[in-house]
Amino acid sequence: MVSIIGHVSIPQGRVKALLRLSGFRRLLGTRLLSQLSDGIFQVSLASYVVFSPERQPTAGAIASAFAVLLLPFCLCGPFAGVLLDRWRRRQILLYGNLIRLLLCAGTAWLVMLQVPTPVFFAAALLVTGVNRFILAGLSAALPQVVPESLLVSANAVAPTAGTIATTVGGGSAFLVRLFLPAGPDANSALLVLAGLGYGSASLAARTMSRDLLGPNRGLQAPQPLLRVIAETAEGLVDGVRRLVRDSRPATYALAAVTLLRFCYGMLLVLLLMLCRNSFTTPDNQSAGIRWLGLALAASAAGFFTAAVITPWATRRIGVGGWLVCCSALAAVLTPALGLFFAPLPIITAAYLLGLFTQGAKISTDTIVQTSVPDLYRGRVFSVYDLLFNGSLVAAAAVAALLMPASGRSVVVIVLSSLLYAITALAYGLTLRHSGPSAELSCQAPPSPQPSG
Repeated sequence: MVSIIGHVSIPQGRVKALLRLSGFRRLLGTRLLSQLSDGIFQVSLASYVVFSPERQPTAGAIASAFAVLLLPFCLCGPFAGVLLDRWRRRQILLYGNLIRLLLCAGTAWLVMLQVPTPVFFAAALLVTGVNRFILAGLSAALPQVVPESLLVSANAVAPTAGTIATTVGGGSAFLVRLFLPAGPDANSALLVLAGLGYGSASLAARTMSRDLLGPNRGLQAPQPLLRVIAETAEGLVDGVRRLVRDSRPATYALAAVTLLRFCYGMLLVLLLMLCRNSFTTPDNQSAGIRWLGLALAASAAGFFTAAVITPWATRRIGVGGWLVCCSALAAVLTPALGLFFAPLPIITAAYLLGLFTQGAKISTDTIVQTSVPDLYRGRVFSVYDLLFNGSLVAAAAVAALLMPASGRSVVVIVLSSLLYAITALAYGLTLRHSGPSAELSCQAPPSPQPSG
């Protein structure tokens, strides 16, 4: 028997072997509690920005929320490893989650005081900034508790289980929000709930010994911090240079997936505005929350469907061909479903766009891994991370300029459809120049993925 975890099939015996490892179980428990709380926190942020009856949300406010969630990944991500290699990772998990508990409690207090939105965003930005170090620390610590023979399986099990935990946390928060009266009390309750989850993750980290998760410095003294940061920045620049000069297939694929992510971001803002201002009434905010929860669940289902069908599709039309197909189908279905501006077509579109966006992303992961030399692959994935998250922030900013308060924006729908079509056409034209790596078959999509 096999267990399908993430993007690879794992023999059941390997999963059992992992769960017999005490260090892995403790680290996984810390991850699950931490990412479960992430889901609750993200819903509390969305609830405050989108569904607070005391404020009329704007696309600009939603764009600011995207920036709060994703800018730490863009700005801190490449440099998180510099500190992770200098501090005990167990201490990062212990104190990082404890700090987030305190920050959530403080943010809940600010919500009760109904402080100006920028003050709330500043507090939330600190929570997500710490999260960048937590997620990186969880990944960096894995080889310390798992033997090399089980590392691939562990890399499939742990991140996917964490993603599921985030989804469960967000879904639970949506349910809790439905049963609470609208207002600051409901938003504060969700923040306190997230904080309690972070506190539980901190307690789980405390069950591990201080030095269990490394780093193992040996006799080598750490380099000066500023020098390492400068070298990291130089490495990113060198990664971009190598990517453009020597890895054209990866360059084209990254450009394509960045545009697709940009379109997905604009349509996500449109979804939020529709649920808040068109699918609800002033005296029945819970209707909008229900529609938003259903749409996000549909999008998540599309992501998981992509993981199932992408290996089948790429065996038949190639990795590059599947990326073109995802872009072209999105170009057609976005206006066909989106221009109704009605709940059921929008939820159907959320499912299909989740499928196409994730299918293109899996294809891009594969192309990058097969066409970039191993010596530069880590730096290129850091660039990938910046593009992947930065494009969503940029999309939210553009949508804020184009979208009316109702969310019924024909301009956003048509612009997204055009960009999807341009991506399909332009990337399709590059395939003849990209060599075999863009057309290889994908038996099992790769595990490494950018955050977010």
